[in-house]
Amino acid sequence: MTDPYWNHNVHYHPVVVGAVPEGCRTALDVGCGDGLLVRKLADRAGSVTGVDRSPEMIRLARANVPENVTFVEADYLDGTSLDDGGYDFVSAVAVVHHTEFENAVARLVSLLAPGGRLVIVGLAYNKTFLEWTISGCGLPVSRFLARRHGGKLGPVGMPMEDTLMSWGEARGNVRRLLPGARFRRRLLWRYIAVWDKPVASQERQEGGP
Repeated sequence: MTDPYWNHNVHYHPVVVGAVPEGCRTALDVGCGDGLLVRKLADRAGSVTGVDRSPEMIRLARANVPENVTFVEADYLDGTSLDDGGYDFVSAVAVVHHTEFENAVARLVSLLAPGGRLVIVGLAYNKTFLEWTISGCGLPVSRFLARRHGGKLGPVGMPMEDTLMSWGEARGNVRRLLPGARFRRRLLWRYIAVWDKPVASQERQEGGP
């Protein structure tokens, strides 16, 4: 599909979509905004839910809904609007820095079914000389891509927050909270963490001790 706009988050949508496991039955996009990523995920999963606490974003999202997509106006942290352990795939793009990181990750993990996959696209700030240098390398690439796509745009009213973690802190916290996660810093001021939830707890329940 052709994207109606481009920005640094949209740029990494193909990475998120490409991480959806084969045979994915249920997917969830947290902080779905206007639903652009949800509609892409709809081609890779049996059913997709998009959740966002902004009434305006959900209104925009519901303007174009594929048959296997549901949009929910709610805060994913409230513990009442989404099914715990109900999703084979959970994505969170530029979302986890909107609240305390440990609480956000714990909630995302609780939503994921055993054996499911979590993909976080996150932001961090520069703290060291090396981090500033790497960020500087992204400037010409960002400007080139913005020109090619008609500018850096997004839906009006999308909530914005500054991140409180440096790149090193983000990497360390991801590895602490999601053991075995694959963490990679990307050029356009984002990191991507991919984590597969262990199935051991489910196997013990089904097969006994």
